[in-house]
Amino acid sequence: MFQVVIVLVLVGAAVAALLLQGRYDSTREATNRSLAVAETFANAPGTRQALSTPDPTAVLQPRAEAARKAAKVDFIVVLNTNGIRYTHPLPDRIGRQFVGTLEPALEGRSFTEEIDGTIGRLVQAVVPIEAPDGRVVGLVSAGITTEHVGSTANQQLPLVLFAAAVAVALATGGTALVSRRLLHQTHGLGPREMTKMYEHHDAVLHAVREGVMIVDGEGELLLANDEAHRLLDLPDDAEGRHVRALGLDPDTAELLASGRVATDEVHLVGERLLAINQRPTDLRGGPEGSVATLRDSTELRALSGRAEVARQRLDMLYDAGVSIGTSLDVTRTAEELTELAVPRFADFVSVDLFDAVIGGESPEAGTELRRTAFNGVRKDAPLYPVGERIRFVPSSPQARALDSGQAVVEPRLGDAPGWQAQDLERTAQVLEYGIHSLITAPLRAGALVLGLVNFWRCEAPDPFDEEDQALAEELVARAAVSIDNARRYTREHTMAVALQRSLLPRTLPEQNALDIAYRYLPAQAGVGGDWFDVLPLSGARVALVVGDVVGHGLHAAATMGRLRTAVHNFSALDLAPDELLHLLDELVGRIDLDETADGAAAPVTGATCLYAVYDPVSRLCTIARAGHPPPALIRPDGTVEYAEVPAGPPLGLGGLPFETVDVELAEGTRLVLYTDGLVEDRTWDIDEGLEMLRSTLEQAGPSPEDTCRAVVDARLPDRPSDDIALIVARTRALGADRVAEWEVPPDPVAVGEVRSAVTRQLTAWGLDEAAFTTELILSELVTNAIRYGGSPIRVRVLRDRSLICEVFDGSSTAPHLRYAAMTDEGGRGLFLVAQLAERWGTRYLPGGKVIWAEQPLP
Repeated sequence: MFQVVIVLVLVGAAVAALLLQGRYDSTREATNRSLAVAETFANAPGTRQALSTPDPTAVLQPRAEAARKAAKVDFIVVLNTNGIRYTHPLPDRIGRQFVGTLEPALEGRSFTEEIDGTIGRLVQAVVPIEAPDGRVVGLVSAGITTEHVGSTANQQLPLVLFAAAVAVALATGGTALVSRRLLHQTHGLGPREMTKMYEHHDAVLHAVREGVMIVDGEGELLLANDEAHRLLDLPDDAEGRHVRALGLDPDTAELLASGRVATDEVHLVGERLLAINQRPTDLRGGPEGSVATLRDSTELRALSGRAEVARQRLDMLYDAGVSIGTSLDVTRTAEELTELAVPRFADFVSVDLFDAVIGGESPEAGTELRRTAFNGVRKDAPLYPVGERIRFVPSSPQARALDSGQAVVEPRLGDAPGWQAQDLERTAQVLEYGIHSLITAPLRAGALVLGLVNFWRCEAPDPFDEEDQALAEELVARAAVSIDNARRYTREHTMAVALQRSLLPRTLPEQNALDIAYRYLPAQAGVGGDWFDVLPLSGARVALVVGDVVGHGLHAAATMGRLRTAVHNFSALDLAPDELLHLLDELVGRIDLDETADGAAAPVTGATCLYAVYDPVSRLCTIARAGHPPPALIRPDGTVEYAEVPAGPPLGLGGLPFETVDVELAEGTRLVLYTDGLVEDRTWDIDEGLEMLRSTLEQAGPSPEDTCRAVVDARLPDRPSDDIALIVARTRALGADRVAEWEVPPDPVAVGEVRSAVTRQLTAWGLDEAAFTTELILSELVTNAIRYGGSPIRVRVLRDRSLICEVFDGSSTAPHLRYAAMTDEGGRGLFLVAQLAERWGTRYLPGGKVIWAEQPLP
């Protein structure tokens, strides 16, 4: 619109100028023409003479009209000196006074003037008619109206207006096209918005703390903001010059001139590290060239360096929480600390602990420390070796750290006389080796000081500083918690192991029925409740027991001890295996009730047990089990099988019976009893474990010891998670030549016959010295069986490690030992037996009982 208005104003000015020019030209032409016509007519022959005639009008009027028409003027008037007209285009005006100025012409001068005459606005010239003597005798006036002269200009005006209209149309159309193009290029932004955008962009461009440079496709710098001038030290006239001519370093100039894409490309410009990003400007149809941004990363690099150091230290602390304390072993935990800190924090690290801490006890202040762990970038450092006992002098930084409980930094060991006083010869070697800085930090767990950690620096030239001290204290604090946990665990583990060892059999009892070898392997993670026992019974029999209490720790070990004691007591009653397991089941149930009687959430005791009784006379093995893995049998020919013994419920469930199985074992058969730690693992199930055990037993040697060794070597995990108890018993048989047996009729006379038969048998065995005592014992036992028992009655004498006398009868009535009064005639039989025999007792059979007595062989 503004451009159209301008065009219209220009057109108006042109028309006005044209009109003014036409008017001026018309006036000038009218002046020239009227003056020329007047002068020509005044000087025409006969004009002056006609004035002297009696009737000048008659002579001059025709001439004047002819001349007017020929000259194309509006009038030619001849006047006398008084201004009276002699001629006029209008005859009625002849003789009238001339309108206009005559004085200059009367003075002999020609002149022109513009007046409003009777025929309109006109230009007229007045010329004097002079006599030969110069006297003015008359006047001639010629005139022309301006509208007649300006007709040419008026004819040009329509053309001018048409041209103006065309110009307005072209200007309007061009303006519309240009405006449309501008709106397209500026995305619809108007001049005001464009102005604001430019102002804002300019403000941002010069205020931003990043250098901005725009380079065209020829490498000429088009724009550079203030920050770019500062960072690159550009001259004031840099815009418009090629980037290679700006005095930049070759690499930076090459990057800016190439226009290639760059992302955070670092260039050293002077003393600054500039991160340059560059992108082309013609990606979306823009002009060819590139725009580059420059960021000063010198301070950022320093900050990022410090941030990287902080990140590395945080990573180290995180790794300390993950990698220190993976085991509950004091020494291994100390070694993990040294492995973590070398070489990430120090070149050499040593850990010194009190001996009591290593053993799981509380440390005693003032005692010597033992170097427990050491690690370094090299192995030949002249520091105290592992295992060395060290007593630090009071002036040493280690002693000061122990006294104060705070870390002590010795940044320059060469200037530390207190440290050098520890061992002058060794410290001199340490300095000569290149170790120059030390941080010693106490291992504190609450109020306890467990020892010291020493960080030595050798390879790195910078000494330890306060930040290093803070990191060392944090590392040592985390390690101290793990070491103290390991110490506590060691103490509890030692106590539990001691308790467990005290509850397990230390030696096996002497017996001839079985050749026995065993292994007991505690779990790596803690003390468990596995146990085993070998119990000699009456009649040369031997009981084998294997049990397993669920869980680990003191509770499991204590429960195991209670169960083992109960098995000892129940076996003394000569109970059958199923009856003994039933009593154990009731005991475990009572233990659970006792543990939870006060409402405490004590763990419910779970246990398994296998009880087997082997009789070397009959070669029968009676077995019962409560949730325990079945025993393996290795026959004399080497074949392996698992005895089919009903599993029974684990101890403590109650309400379900246990079953026994009698298995006849040939002499030399190996009976293998074990706990589930041998056949169960996280990587396989029990069936797979049993099959692998079978394969191992098939390849084992013939002796029980060889069998134990083969099983342990083949089946023991590197770090067993459960206890393992293993018993291998090879059977022996008590031959017929060592057993004597008689049937006894229920008649008192038979007692004498028994005595005689026994005497003869003892003589045959070469035991004459035991004949009297044996006769007396059997006399009393057989007499009681005849008098108080029932048929059938049998007598059996066994020659084993002792001489065993057994009397069988069909009654289930138990005999009782009594103390007879002085007046009593009877009641002294069992008393005499108890006095004469080493042991005596009663065991029950499904069809009666057996009263037995043992006496040592002479």
